[in-house]
Amino acid sequence: MSDLTHFDETGASRMVDTSGKSETLRMARASCRVRMQATTLTLIRDRGFAKGDVLEVARLAGIMAAKRTGELIPLCHPLPITSAKIDFYFEGDELLCIDACIQVVGRTGVEMEALTAVSVAALTIYDMCKSVDRAMTIERIRLEEKSGGKSGHFTRTD
Repeated sequence: MSDLTHFDETGASRMVDTSGKSETLRMARASCRVRMQATTLTLIRDRGFAKGDVLEVARLAGIMAAKRTGELIPLCHPLPITSAKIDFYFEGDELLCIDACIQVVGRTGVEMEALTAVSVAALTIYDMCKSVDRAMTIERIRLEEKSGGKSGHFTRTD
């Protein structure tokens, strides 16, 4: 179990001790996709939902979720996030893509915050649009890039 940092040598759960680490600028970028009917995507793009601007509500939900990740994920450190940015773009007629970039000056990375941000943004889109499209799918939640800390820079290559 020595490779899994959230367990001690006996297998007991623990929050990783970051007190000996240096504070550095850390960044993580995550993405996901929401697949839906073309008519649903058009409603989102044209701001045609009576509930309001779906993308702006999802953006705020993602940012709020990133700030609360330490309360949602066991053993995840609460972090003083310094920047949270969520972007949306459309691919074709049925795919909405979500990208979150989170930064912190701290002793541990913000990968979980970025992954949580895109997840909650996608769930918010589902919630706001389910009345017209219950068959939507949330796909490919993944880390795209991270920097800072001793493990160095990671960029997804596929």
